[in-house]
Amino acid sequence: MFATRDARHSLQARGIRRLQVLSLRRSLSSVIQGIPGIESLNLSGCYNLTDLGLAHALVQPLPSLTTLNLSLCKQVTDSSLGRIAQHLKSLRTLELGGCTNVSNTGLLLIAWGLPGLRSLNLRSCRNVSDVGIGHLAGLTRNAAQGCPLLETLILQDCQRLTDAALKYVARGFPCLHVLNLSFCGGVSDAGMLHISSVSSLRILNLRSCDNISDSGVMHLSTGSLHLTALDLSFCDKVGDQSLAHIAQGLTQLASLSLCSCRVSDDGLERLASPLRRLRTLNIGQCPGITDRGLELVGRHLTQLTGIDLYGCTKITTRGLERITQLPCLKVLNLGLWQMTE
Repeated sequence: MFATRDARHSLQARGIRRLQVLSLRRSLSSVIQGIPGIESLNLSGCYNLTDLGLAHALVQPLPSLTTLNLSLCKQVTDSSLGRIAQHLKSLRTLELGGCTNVSNTGLLLIAWGLPGLRSLNLRSCRNVSDVGIGHLAGLTRNAAQGCPLLETLILQDCQRLTDAALKYVARGFPCLHVLNLSFCGGVSDAGMLHISSVSSLRILNLRSCDNISDSGVMHLSTGSLHLTALDLSFCDKVGDQSLAHIAQGLTQLASLSLCSCRVSDDGLERLASPLRRLRTLNIGQCPGITDRGLELVGRHLTQLTGIDLYGCTKITTRGLERITQLPCLKVLNLGLWQMTE
């Protein structure tokens, strides 16, 4: 974005409060100065943004700014997080996905300066470990109160996290609503025992968590969870026994993803009747699903609006005809083509 003086005056005159910057050709400070009441600033993908540029822009508090997106700003480090924690006290949403230079130290600064934070995205911040999550939870010696109001925490592809991080999550975020742990290979069934106590949690993503098995799903289903969405796709240790656990303890689910899991018609038989609230079912690349399973889905899951059957090689036209009779169905994904309403 090229923020000329006339452009800045125009933005201010029009009452612009939300701004997305596609490219920084001048200093960030010149952009911010033109919108004194700015509420949302999206700098995602501004590869030339540096700590120095942020330091020049954030020289005084911006009390109106509640949303900041720094995703893929790969030159941003912990130094910038210190500046953000100092001057953006009203921040509620912070996006740091792909900021690979962010570490536990930066999270400690966030924990000290942004106790009102509601949403934090740390996708692919691979220098973040269990200690950093402990800082955010306010459970380490130096972290003050942390971020106890956090509602959304995205930890996708944070490879250094283990079950110890999940213990911090369970103890430190009583308001947590959304937790994304996809591609976190260091978490296991034992960590699910911690997560099962987070009664506020509604959406849990465990996609491609290789160490999650039927035992982990059992922990989730026997705890105090009230999940509405669960993604277990590509957890290849998850099988029909998990569906039995889900049917017993997670009956409020509206969305369930099991792509490439070891599930079959037998698992669907256990699952279908108790999960009558289900709206979305993703069972693509599950070769154990046949027309018998689709008959069970068609008979019991009458509220389904979408189903993914990509790669289910044992289904035939007969099974598909049964599925298409579902009264609420809007999306049927068969892979190379999609039949929609």
